Amino acid sequence: MSFDFDKLFEEISRLKVAIIGDVMLDTYWWGNVERISPEAPVPVVLVNEKEKRIGGAGNVALNVQALGASVALLSILGDDEDGLQLKNLLRENNVDTRFILESKNRITTNKIRIISRNQQMMRLDAETLEDLNFNDEEKLNNQIEKFILNEKPDLVILEDYNKGILTEKIITHTIQICNQNNVLTAVDPKRKNFFSFKNATLFKPNLAEVFSGLNLIPEAVTEELMCRIHALLNTALNHSASLITLSERGVFYQQDADKKIIPSHRRNIADVSGAGDTVIAVAALVYIATKNIDLSARISNIAGGIVCEQVGTVAIQKERLLEECKKLLNK
Repeated sequence: MSFDFDKLFEEISRLKVAIIGDVMLDTYWWGNVERISPEAPVPVVLVNEKEKRIGGAGNVALNVQALGASVALLSILGDDEDGLQLKNLLRENNVDTRFILESKNRITTNKIRIISRNQQMMRLDAETLEDLNFNDEEKLNNQIEKFILNEKPDLVILEDYNKGILTEKIITHTIQICNQNNVLTAVDPKRKNFFSFKNATLFKPNLAEVFSGLNLIPEAVTEELMCRIHALLNTALNHSASLITLSERGVFYQQDADKKIIPSHRRNIADVSGAGDTVIAVAALVYIATKNIDLSARISNIAGGIVCEQVGTVAIQKERLLEECKKLLNK
């Protein structure tokens, strides 16, 4: 393949993207373990550093912004300190927060990870898991419709973490409005509303979510199996293209008769957290710029591998991705 990746990345930087879904705060406590607690058989972590990062749908936004596209988040946070800190972090990273709503009925999701010697010792989750109540759901639905009609994005990404923001009504209404206004939609689903994402452009689950969603017994990955899975998904969802991440085996894509398993590249894996966020962001941006599902899969496969080389949730580095695309794909 010979491709002008500089031109592609330049085209991506002119895109306007909206991301709708569960935004969360990732808190990291870094420290050393030197003894076991006398109170219980657990390690004592001497914390020497604390760090707050943007997670969930916010991490997808960071990946979109890292590739130069303009990006806005649409979600509902709690009316609390964690929500305030999260919005400040987003603004510092050039993510548009004007369309984020607040609710006194919810708390902002905060996942606290305790890490020693680059290994996660424990995770503490503070969050609300219930679906949005009627009033909050109506407010977000109205915000989404107003944004699409007034801001005219090129792409909408729906990022679901089963935290209650993407209700069935929000999902259905958003995709309908996007289709009516010729806005491409990319979906990263979870089990609860797996079959609510009908008529989207790009459907990107991971393999475990597919087996669970379709009630299939996991089996060895072959192109024949993946084609069968795409057919089942397409019958239920009527989407345009499937992009299924296969963990260390790479990714599978299919759009009409165009299909392939693309193996992953050899990496020194440190942490897989947030890799799916990177894949959906990169794949959707490349697809909207090129309408080439094969290229979208290949570049997002590289991007997902790159971010796995670092501990914690991180966004892709544009220069590194561009360099590896030229190295690995221009052969």
